[in-house]
Amino acid sequence: MLFVLIALWGIALILMLSDPRSVVSRRLSGVPFTGGAGAMSVVLDERIIPFVSHHYMNETADQLLYMLQAFCSLLSYYGLPYTFLLFALAYRPIERLQPYERVLPLLLFIPIAACLLFTPGYTETYPITFTVVVWWAVPYVAVGAVNILLKNPGYLAQARRHWIVCTSVLTPVLFSATMNYVLPSLGFLRMWVYNTWFVGIGALVFVIGLFTYGFLGVRVFIDRRRLDSTLRAVTSGTAILNHAIKNDVGKMRLFGEKMRAYAVSTNQEELLADAETMLRTTRHIQEMIGRVHHGTEDLALKPTQEELGELLLMTLEPYKLIAEGVHFTSSLPDGWSCMIDRAQVTEALGNVISNAIEAMDGKGALSLTMKETKRDIMIEVRDTGPGMDRTQTAKAFEPFYTTKRGGNTNFGLGLPYAYHVMRKHGGSLHIQSRLGAGTLVSMIFKKKAIQARHVSELNPASGHKESE
Repeated sequence: MLFVLIALWGIALILMLSDPRSVVSRRLSGVPFTGGAGAMSVVLDERIIPFVSHHYMNETADQLLYMLQAFCSLLSYYGLPYTFLLFALAYRPIERLQPYERVLPLLLFIPIAACLLFTPGYTETYPITFTVVVWWAVPYVAVGAVNILLKNPGYLAQARRHWIVCTSVLTPVLFSATMNYVLPSLGFLRMWVYNTWFVGIGALVFVIGLFTYGFLGVRVFIDRRRLDSTLRAVTSGTAILNHAIKNDVGKMRLFGEKMRAYAVSTNQEELLADAETMLRTTRHIQEMIGRVHHGTEDLALKPTQEELGELLLMTLEPYKLIAEGVHFTSSLPDGWSCMIDRAQVTEALGNVISNAIEAMDGKGALSLTMKETKRDIMIEVRDTGPGMDRTQTAKAFEPFYTTKRGGNTNFGLGLPYAYHVMRKHGGSLHIQSRLGAGTLVSMIFKKKAIQARHVSELNPASGHKESE
């Protein structure tokens, strides 16, 4: 049981430290913590209390340790189904319960309080009244399990994490519910000794998932700590300014060449269009320079109300003129009004698009799509380039790392900057890539964080932008 104690409380600590502001992480940390309390009770009973009794023979110490054992045992029996259900309701919120979100933990605690007040007290043989507790503990676990299984992951990265949750959390909890409540209520006592195997499997899946796909933001937390220590270089005034100038001056040069060539043919319409594009780019450079703080301070967000689909389409259009050998498609729903930093979001998306075009060497297909889930808005940039292996994908967010040719003209700051912008907006950036199969970059905004509202909430009519 010592292994179970260390594993469960270690996992609880990791979950709590990974993102203490996340309700999901906090509530999930309660599941291994309460489960580990049961293991602590066994360790006290089998190791610590006998050792203290044998070596010190102190009745007061024995009594205090026995009280601690009883507390840990009750915390485990009563706390596991309670914390699991609270986690499940946070992991997949139910709209009908949203008005009762604040009082729900108190309402769900009522059966526990009733058992503590009206059933016999703790004994080592019968720590709880199994025949009573089973009638609320098992439904708590069953409802939580069904609610988790009904969650729609939405996109691939989230789907992987979802099934890690199902494997590493659901399996041990369901098995523990059988061993701790169902079988004891039928007269089969001390069945908890068999929980060790399933807890071990759950802990193993947790560790594998943690370092492979991430687990409720834990791997993101580890990567975030590593990246944040190096992102000072990206967020420094000189680095960001150089990168912004590099991108936009490149556009100005290309459009300047087009205008010069076209001026010879005296076609004023295209000259005007290119001139307008160059003017927009110049304004963008000026805005980026105005945003840079002194020294190495961060770039400040200046959110404004923006129509997201329109902004994405406007960001994409200049690249269609630059990369004539790339086939562009887009699917961008109308009507999503969001509070975002216009300049930084367009710069971040431009970096992603520019990377994709350079990876394809100016020839291939690029798609820009915008999707929504219940809580997220996701922007996907997919290319048909050569793709990256796992090592390259893992390093893609590291400042100054680049797979491109070009010497001093490629700084390796595009994706780290985009990652940083998404972090500042409360969102995330994900890369999925395989050699020979292209790359998919997903920019995921939390609707709540950017105050996303669809026009259909006020007006049932809405549109959809699709282009090819």
